[in-house]
Amino acid sequence: MLLRAWSEGDLAARDQVVSRVYQELHRRAAAHLRRERRDHTLQASALVNEAYVRLVKQRRLAWQNRAQFFGVAAQMMRRILVDHARANRMAKRPGRWRRVTLSEGVAVTPGLDIEILDLDAALKRLAAFDLRKSRIAELRFLGGLSMTEIGQVLDLSVATVERDWQAARAWLYAALKGTAPCDTSPMARNH
Repeated sequence: MLLRAWSEGDLAARDQVVSRVYQELHRRAAAHLRRERRDHTLQASALVNEAYVRLVKQRRLAWQNRAQFFGVAAQMMRRILVDHARANRMAKRPGRWRRVTLSEGVAVTPGLDIEILDLDAALKRLAAFDLRKSRIAELRFLGGLSMTEIGQVLDLSVATVERDWQAARAWLYAALKGTAPCDTSPMARNH
């Protein structure tokens, strides 16, 4: 109800939503940042605050449910981390890479170190031929959404989400190792 009221312009509802979900957003932001390098300059609170600023600027988004809200928040956090990584890369000499650890949920072998910009590029490559799988990977890995929540956001069955997640996870692992198939792979289906 509060999300819908916010969608209709109720600023008090917006403030109530934010106060109710702040801890969960902070937990998810902290999880993102744990995968970053130890000397990362962005803190969880700053990531949440920046995501909040971007969320309140959403004028044409009709909030439907909690899962959708956290899905959009995950996208915002991904963009913020990517923007931050790009800004830091620009500030330093070329060739400096920022490493993040790909969680066991994504990696076939836990602890695979990747750079956030490489992950972003891999997700974009995957989206070029299978947007749904890319979106599932983003919501699962970066958003921390459960399979049920992802199903709600994308209006899919849990079985479909799980099947697509397995394929997306394997493809991302191969892409980040440099062995991903091109867009003519059997995984490339129109949805």
